[in-house]
Amino acid sequence: MLYSKSAEYAIQALIYLAEKNSSDPTMVSEVAAAYEIPRQFLAKIAQILVKHHLLSAVRGRNGGVKLARSAKDIYIHQIVYAVDGAPPEHEQCVIGINECSDLAPCPFHHKWKIIREDIREMLMSENLHVLAKRVIAKRNEMTQANRK
Repeated sequence: MLYSKSAEYAIQALIYLAEKNSSDPTMVSEVAAAYEIPRQFLAKIAQILVKHHLLSAVRGRNGGVKLARSAKDIYIHQIVYAVDGAPPEHEQCVIGINECSDLAPCPFHHKWKIIREDIREMLMSENLHVLAKRVIAKRNEMTQANRK
């Protein structure tokens, strides 16, 4: 797994809010229901995302959460780092060997290094706006396929 279940839920929640594209707050329970995320768990994740300025929380009767800034300005690596923390300074070995570097590579090092760099680049280049558009397009494709 590339990141924790918490980070996965955070990404899903933020994609939901980006899809909704509303300036009004959305109840955490609505977001949780949409992706079948445990509500209390998502509420804790939302607190982390508020702390990292990815979400803003609105209290009161019509309260909830909303994106703290434009979906075009929120990248997936920001979400993952907010929830899971920044990646380690020294990359970890994919098979768990203590010493794994260009000078002392494990059997997978050279292949995994390329994959790891590709993943890092993907997380840094993908924003919520684009992902939400892809989710909507995929949902529309599935709906059309089911009608046939």
